[in-house]
Amino acid sequence: QVQLVESGGGLVQAGGSLRLSCAASGSAFSISLMGWYRQAPGKQRELVADINRGGRTNYADSVKGRFTISRDNAKNTVYLQMNSLKLEDTAVYYCNQAFLGYVYWGQGTQVNVSS
Repeated sequence: QVQLVESGGGLVQAGGSLRLSCAASGSAFSISLMGWYRQAPGKQRELVADINRGGRTNYADSVKGRFTISRDNAKNTVYLQMNSLKLEDTAVYYCNQAFLGYVYWGQGTQVNVSS
């Protein structure tokens, strides 16, 4: 059973930075596609960024140049460095792990960006 535990969310002023972490249990981390999604109030969950087993990254247009996803296979952890945060980045951020047809979600961590 895979468990994903996010941390690093909180309240930050616009223009500030936060770093989210997601620690995964299990032995499949290194072969998994790892992603960060977010869901703002009243909106659908959307992909923020993902990173495949080879380190190739993919970003939503809205965060390109501001957010960086990375992974540490030795620590079974994926990170999301968020810089130049905007009000519209306020959301619950979810970690996602996908491999061999299986998909797992974390419980989410709240990010609030204030003016």
